[in-house]
Amino acid sequence: MEQIPRFLSWRNMLVLSLAVNFSLILKILKGEKERGDSWDRTVYSSIWPVVSTTASGSSLLSSASCNYSKIEEDDDGIINLKLGDPTVYERYWQEMGDVTTMVIPGWQSLSYFSDNNNLCWFLEPELGKEIVRVHKVVGNAVTQDRFIVVGTGSTQLYQAALYALSPHDDSGPLNVVSAAPYYSSYPLITDCLKSGLYRWGGDAKTYKEEGPYIELVTSPNNPDGFLREPVVNSSKGILIHDLAYYWPQYTPITSAADHDIMLFTASKSTGHAGMRIGWALVKDRETARKMTEYIELNTIGVSKDSQLRVAKVLKAVSDSCGNETAKSFFEHSYDAMYERWKLLKQAAKNTKRFTVPDFVSQRCNFFGKVFELQPAFAWFKCEEGIVDCEKFLREEKKILTKSGKHFGDDKSYVRISMLDRDINFNIFLHRVSVSSNSTL
Repeated sequence: MEQIPRFLSWRNMLVLSLAVNFSLILKILKGEKERGDSWDRTVYSSIWPVVSTTASGSSLLSSASCNYSKIEEDDDGIINLKLGDPTVYERYWQEMGDVTTMVIPGWQSLSYFSDNNNLCWFLEPELGKEIVRVHKVVGNAVTQDRFIVVGTGSTQLYQAALYALSPHDDSGPLNVVSAAPYYSSYPLITDCLKSGLYRWGGDAKTYKEEGPYIELVTSPNNPDGFLREPVVNSSKGILIHDLAYYWPQYTPITSAADHDIMLFTASKSTGHAGMRIGWALVKDRETARKMTEYIELNTIGVSKDSQLRVAKVLKAVSDSCGNETAKSFFEHSYDAMYERWKLLKQAAKNTKRFTVPDFVSQRCNFFGKVFELQPAFAWFKCEEGIVDCEKFLREEKKILTKSGKHFGDDKSYVRISMLDRDINFNIFLHRVSVSSNSTL
């Protein structure tokens, strides 16, 4: 038997076989990736509406993409518009790519402390700087001579403000009120701990008790979207202004808000609800100190990683407002809200089975134009003898909403989120525009 040539030894054959197989595997994987990318783009296109460009260069949601009369849907699908999950902003941030991407090294954020020289010692300096900058760019709040207190969302800041403003003596709990329809979580948050410092006092419109009290002024209001002023006529009131929605995609910015305590949140300003970051602009040093003390006792500060991410997001937002060649974040968001409210009002006009509020137009200093409010929620009222709107929409239309009774109002009202993904919003419009065989 002849000897096998050296270059065809079993070792060489094994190496050659492995090389061929590895090359084949790479080719297969490459093909799968190309097909996968194509599939991802197809799914993406089916979820998000087409964006058209106007003559002015600004992109708008095309009317074809929001033609709810042509929606093909699963009749058994439930649409949940009960919460204000701001997924409407996903598309913008996806298109922005890596602008807000950041890498946080493992050694970073080990310490509790961010800035020992700051009253709010756990506030990241970069976040503080970007908060001041974005308010200056938008012109919606005074930041000069204010203390910034950062919190895990505006909910924690609300609790911190109640703690800071309540008397810490034996005078009894302070009443906390807000004009109905008020944010449904206010009563729950206020009374959840059954604190001896404060308690829920109900509708500010009917509040008649003597003595000090705290009034919550939410403007634009959640759930009905109207701009608000204090209601209780008393010099003994202490005010907290919740301005989570005072941004130009929701309302004309007519002036820079200048109040003692103003609450903001990344959730509704940029759509980053999952980062759980809010901030308060506080005029009084002692109040800011007590709010910081509450957060220190409650959570020993606020996540540095989340703060750094929000700082980068706010920087991108402010940068986009100065970019003349591309659409800014607020322009993009304004167009999305404008299109949705236009379609919802048209559907209400066509069906007459429900109504939504009418808003007064005002001039926006930020955009330099006049427009109506276009809130994050629709205060939706069922007509034609429908007594329980939430029940009707749930059972007849398979749409989950939040009943007006939770907001101190009538059950004929529901709050509907205007911030969900386009596919869900379009199906919602389709369902409420189609006649039903029964009423409640």
